[in-house]
Amino acid sequence: MTVTALWNGEEIARSDETLVVEGNHYFPPSSVARSALVPSDKTTVCSWKGVAQYHSINAGGDINTDAAWYYPNPKDAAGEIKDHIAFGNGVEVVEE
Repeated sequence: MTVTALWNGEEIARSDETLVVEGNHYFPPSSVARSALVPSDKTTVCSWKGVAQYHSINAGGDINTDAAWYYPNPKDAAGEIKDHIAFGNGVEVVEE
């Protein structure tokens, strides 16, 4: 199954190797359009995954603030998603 992340009319990511954790598709880093990601200072903490770092998305002439996140140094229980990127905040994730 191929999974695509779309926002503001642009494809942000596409992969047939996403990992699903808590209902979110985590895309391998190589499957994400890095040019669409804008670094953010935002972080959050998950009790079992660890500290998430965020990116905003720049697509179609607009910015979607803090709409992508990843775990650069996840806790052992979430080690499989290291550096994989998930999307929220209106980003459409479609299973094909």
